[in-house]
Amino acid sequence: RFHHTSTSHWCSCSKTISDEKYQDPFQLGKKDLKNLYEDIKKELLVSAAELKEMCDYYFDGKGKAFRPMIVVLMARACNIHHNNSKEVQASQRSVAIIAEMIHTASLVHDDVIDDANSRRGKRTLNQIWGERKAVLAGDFILSAASVALARIGNTTIISVLTQVIEDLVRGEFLQLGSKENENERFAHYLEKTFKKTASLIANSCKAVSILGCPDPKVHEIAYQYGKNVGIAFQLIDDVLDFTSCADHLGKPTAADLKLGLATGPVLFACRQFPEMNAMIMRRFSKPGDVERARKYVLQSDGVQQTTYLAQRYCHAATREIRKLRPSPEREALVHLTEMVLMRDK
Repeated sequence: RFHHTSTSHWCSCSKTISDEKYQDPFQLGKKDLKNLYEDIKKELLVSAAELKEMCDYYFDGKGKAFRPMIVVLMARACNIHHNNSKEVQASQRSVAIIAEMIHTASLVHDDVIDDANSRRGKRTLNQIWGERKAVLAGDFILSAASVALARIGNTTIISVLTQVIEDLVRGEFLQLGSKENENERFAHYLEKTFKKTASLIANSCKAVSILGCPDPKVHEIAYQYGKNVGIAFQLIDDVLDFTSCADHLGKPTAADLKLGLATGPVLFACRQFPEMNAMIMRRFSKPGDVERARKYVLQSDGVQQTTYLAQRYCHAATREIRKLRPSPEREALVHLTEMVLMRDK
């Protein structure tokens, strides 16, 4: 279904924004994200010095704040759509803070599960403080996010955002399993991708739309935009694991193969090199499996096909967000879909 290998066809999406007034999402969202990390640290007030140091480690202000930025832009776009309000509500900004806290807690736990030694170009919590303390730090960040969520005082919002936490756990379990059947395997991969990455963006976008606009159609637009952008983001992440150098990426390359994971590029490559099936089922555990699988992926059109699939998801996100009234924030969210496709780390 996704076999479109013509390069000209594959690249045809790059001009989608050329007719639009350019809006830099990061510049536009900057005002609402000012002091974001200081505000997160206030949520993490804790007397134990070591736990405080661990919690502050990733909230150092050097992250891209990609998820909070999408959330505040979506909040503004929905507010403008509903009643031309140009301000982000305090509760909507709280959702952006909570989204970043949930995301970071999940990274801390992921690094423990994966026994990872680097993240964002520096050593992981589990490498410095050990696995047990890292798990507890992740739990603490998640509990602080839950307290902040309860403070919003809206049961619908609580329900929408706690779904994210359930999805993160279910996604991790999906990642630990694999499917024998090739078609089931791809569906399994996309479901895992949604639960582990896209659910947070989709449900955070939905939450701010609920806070800003009573129309269920707008809630669905926000959710679908976040879902499609989130899946595309992870597909590109999986591509970069094969095409980017470790220094640039901030974490080791071929990391997924080393963890026994068959991502999009591998699953597409498997169609050209069926001998990879056995490697996938044994989770690349035999000596030489990782190197061979990486070579097959780079010889195949797996990277190209995964990128093309990401483009399809970005097009779907663009189609959704264009249903809202025109605004600079709407255009920035359109432009963001291009940035997701073009990113190199």
